[in-house]
Amino acid sequence: MNRKKTRSRSKADRRSLLTGLAFISPWIVGFLCFTLYPIINSLRYSFTNYSALKAPRFVGLDNYKTLFTSDPLFIKSIMNTGYMMVVGLPIIIIVTFIISAIVNDRRLRGVSFIRTLFFMPTLVPMVVLCILWIWLLKDNGAVNQGLALIGIDGPGWLASPRWAKPGMILMNLWCSGNLIIIFLAGLQDVPTSLYEAVEIDGGNILHKFRYITIPFMKPIIVYNVVTYMIKLLQQFTESFVMTNGGPNDSTTFFGYYLYNNAFKFMKMGYASAMAWIMLVAAMILTFVMLKVTGFGKEES
Repeated sequence: MNRKKTRSRSKADRRSLLTGLAFISPWIVGFLCFTLYPIINSLRYSFTNYSALKAPRFVGLDNYKTLFTSDPLFIKSIMNTGYMMVVGLPIIIIVTFIISAIVNDRRLRGVSFIRTLFFMPTLVPMVVLCILWIWLLKDNGAVNQGLALIGIDGPGWLASPRWAKPGMILMNLWCSGNLIIIFLAGLQDVPTSLYEAVEIDGGNILHKFRYITIPFMKPIIVYNVVTYMIKLLQQFTESFVMTNGGPNDSTTFFGYYLYNNAFKFMKMGYASAMAWIMLVAAMILTFVMLKVTGFGKEES
């Protein structure tokens, strides 16, 4: 009897497994053909001289050596991307976190409208937003006109190598409604009873923020930092539409330079090497971020 039950269970398990595989087979086929195969192929091409018009020719590590030793624009693209991460990322995370904390207060008048207002830019295609921000950041644009109202002579944002990246940071900040929504969802899960306990103990708003909000929001903060860090590492559309990498290559970010090598200069092998450097950099930065924040230690 036990053997019959075991056999019937194994048959049912196999039937369930086959049924499940049949349902997800479109995803499996798509993943194998359009994700895994290109990833493996790009690794192979990174060791070749390949223009997509001729057969790839094996060159070993030459692409990687050239990138780090003979390509100053590659180094500059790393520096430009690093600037966005070191300067832009903390600004964007801090400002969006403060905004989410403000709109988390249900007593605020028109709070639903304000939340919608912050989230709306994320629904607009990035190309459209870039065209809008070209107009906003021009010499007599809305940003400089707003600065003039408080007595500040606005710079030539997209025309100046010094101010082009801060202009990009300003645009990224305006388009960060998804971060606000994620922060807001996390803030709404913080138990209000803990805030009340702090008030009873004589604590103020800073005590609530330091001892309640930050510890509870730590996983959300780490998630937003890591995902946005990867987004900045891949930043492309803003450079392509707004500045074409200028002025003086000040907005030639890693992702934009990778695109140029692949589709403008037709150096597919070279671009493949850059893509693998990007992947390794994303993995290392994520690992360092998790180590620095101690994320996951509590669970272990």
